[in-house]
This record gives sequence, structure tokens and C-alpha cells, in this order.
Amino acid sequence: MSRRVAVFGAGSWGTAFALVLADAGCEVTLWGRRAALVDAVNATRSNPDYLPDVTLPANVRATADPAEAAREADIAVLAVSAQHLRRLLEVWAGQWHPGTVFVSLMKGVELDSGKLMSEVIAETTGAPPARIAVVSGPNLAAEIVARKPAASVVACADAATAELIQAACHTQYFRPYTNTDVVGCELGGAIKNVIALAVGITDGMGLGDNAKASLITRGLAETTRLGVAMGAEPLTLAGLAGMGDLVATCASTLSRNHSFGYRIGSGMTVAKARETTTQTAEGVASCLAVRGLAERYGVGMPITQTVVDIIHGGQDPEVAVRALMSRTPKPEAITRSQPARV
Repeated sequence: MSRRVAVFGAGSWGTAFALVLADAGCEVTLWGRRAALVDAVNATRSNPDYLPDVTLPANVRATADPAEAAREADIAVLAVSAQHLRRLLEVWAGQWHPGTVFVSLMKGVELDSGKLMSEVIAETTGAPPARIAVVSGPNLAAEIVARKPAASVVACADAATAELIQAACHTQYFRPYTNTDVVGCELGGAIKNVIALAVGITDGMGLGDNAKASLITRGLAETTRLGVAMGAEPLTLAGLAGMGDLVATCASTLSRNHSFGYRIGSGMTVAKARETTTQTAEGVASCLAVRGLAERYGVGMPITQTVVDIIHGGQDPEVAVRALMSRTPKPEAITRSQPARV
């Protein structure tokens, strides 16, 4: 059944997901902040600023008017910067169609409050958990728009809503699974950006694949510790929204966070890396928020702390890596007879 969907955010991932929705049969309105970009999308059927070589289906149209996008939408997909979401939703208050289902594509944690995106949506729109969903997984936009095979997770506290979103974005190349563990899916998507910064830094330093594999594995351990402390299911973080997204983001040169970290590891200053990064690397801000959550829940996250020390504390990457490797030796596994150690 055709559904009316509004995608708020005309960056690479918002545009890519608009294409997926259109291919699945939805009527899609893509909201963009800049009128010039919106006009270009409508005139050329492409997004010249982010995905210039991709032709968008005819059932995608663009607008710079959020009220127009929201008015008739059954589903509102949010693909803006995590740190700007609250302000935008406050501005857009009262524009939503009654019963709108909100879907977050954002993979970050609000810096000031430590809130997950689903929590920000709930606070600003008044929508209940049954009308708030999250899409997360190994979804590199450049591969999605090339219609290369990918899987993802649609998480919502209400299984029926998750299934509704699943049906709205299921295509021959994009396979969504459902889950009711919203916290686990959101944390997996947010923390993988922080770990990808760490992997990018070590790749830029030329430290090799052993270092990369170690950071990915121990990064997953950090993510799982925090997730469990916050009520997530451990198996969620072993799945597509956890390990799957972590591997894709840490291993691919298409990853914004990996690329940002690589610049730092190659000798670029953080300030210069910010100047040369045209799209948002969510982990740069979220690493502070993730560290705050770790402190709040009493969970050790040494890789996250190292990223914070480098990005926001000005620590030299070589000094930071030595400090991380010199920590007190510990057992890896947590068993019934062995308490958790970090």
C-alpha cells in the first residue's frame, strides 16, 4: 500500500532513504533547508550537493517548507543533525498530521542532555513510544543509492509500528528487520561513530589491521556494557544495529567518522579536520555525550575516553594510544565466577 512519507533532511542519508522509500512504493516529500538545493532536486531529479550522480525516482519531490512536508505525511522520517533535532522539532511544533509516526535515522546522543534521539522526539512532539521508531544498521548512503544489498533494523516499542515501517522501506536491495529494543539500536548507532573515530585515527597512524580489529571488538564490548546498563538487550548489539553497523563504519572509507579520524591520525589538527569535513561526523560531538552516559551509569569506556582526550582534550594520538595500551591487564570474558572489569 502506498504511504505518504516526509523525509526531513536532504543530506546524503536522508536523500538515500528517500530513494529507498520511493522504490518501496511510497510517495515521498524531501524537506531541505536551502531553497536552492530543493529547486535543484526538483529540476534535475538529483541532489547535486550530496549525491550528484544519483537519479531520484519520480515519486520523490522536494520542498523547503516544513509545514508542507509534514501536513499530509503518515510517516515523518528525521535525518537532521542529532545536535539540531530538538531546536527544529520545537520550531515545527503543531505541524504534524494527527497520528504521525516518527522515524529517526540519526545516530547520535544529544550533547547537553545525554538523551537518545527517540527521547528528544518524545519530549518535543508528545508522541508516545508506539509512534516513535528508529532505523539503524550498516547503511552507507553511497552504497544504498547504488542499490547494493544492505540490511537494517527498524526498532519500535510497538511491534506493529515497526512492521509498518519495515513494509514502507523493504525493497529488493534493502532488507529491514524489526526489533522492539529501541535503546539498544540507538546506542549501537551512536557509539559506533565514536569507535570509528578511534579506528580512523589508528588507520591514519598506520597501525595496521590488528589494531583495527582490536578496537572494533573492544569497542563492541564498551557498547554492550553501556547498553546493558541502560536496559538494552545484549543480542541487539551483536546484530545489525550493533556489530553490523560498527564493522561497516569502521572499515569503510565512505564513513564520515572514520574519515575524520583518519585525518587526525595522519597529522591534521582537529580544527583543520573540521574545516575540511563537509558533512556531519556525529561522533565528534557524541563522544562527549557517550562519555557522560558512561559516567552516569558507572560503566568503563576507555576507547571512548581516549577519543574524547584526542578530539576535545588536544592529546597527541601517539601518547593516547600508548596510554590505552598500557592500562592494567585484565581478563577478556565475563563469566559467572568472574566479575565485569573494563
